[in-house]
Amino acid sequence: MANLIDLLQGQLSEGLVEQLAGQLGGADKAQTADAASGIISMITTALAKNAATPEGAGALASALDRDHDGSILDDLMGYANAAASPQQQTQNSALNGAGILKHILGGKESNAIDVISQMSGLANGQTGNLMAMLAPVIMGMLGKQKREQNLDQGGLSEILNNTVQSSTAKRKELGMIGKFLDQDGDGNVMDDLANMGMKVFGNFLRK
Repeated sequence: MANLIDLLQGQLSEGLVEQLAGQLGGADKAQTADAASGIISMITTALAKNAATPEGAGALASALDRDHDGSILDDLMGYANAAASPQQQTQNSALNGAGILKHILGGKESNAIDVISQMSGLANGQTGNLMAMLAPVIMGMLGKQKREQNLDQGGLSEILNNTVQSSTAKRKELGMIGKFLDQDGDGNVMDDLANMGMKVFGNFLRK
């Protein structure tokens, strides 16, 4: 079964990172790449936790069928070039990164932004914008896998869980995200962020 994080990382070409950095007001490219990697890990882990229940998996499957067929991946450079457009984000729910994040992260976006900013060195505002730009791409990749592999709700949960489990050994930051963002073991990775010391967590990610 495909590893979503590996597939998404494979989309982060030098040209795309440069384009995204430009959309962030000329952000440092290395910091942008680091933040993008952390965001992919963060959102994928959150999706895996949210899809761990039948209700969560069902809601995710419906969202993918409705809005995320994977076509966004056909022209990522074009998407990145227009990603900062408020009109694009509000008129097309498939590209509404802020709305996607609200559903995935349960209103804890600011805490997630703090984590990624400390890990990458990007300013919080830049991290928030990058997170909103990448959220539709991540959903598009998952939607593409759902369509190509004909995944049902259980299949979605399985591919997400397998991705997180198999990637943890390769990416230390993913292991930290999985361990520290679900401290109470309730399956919601984001609710624990508010109870964590962001500075301490940032230091763990940099080790």
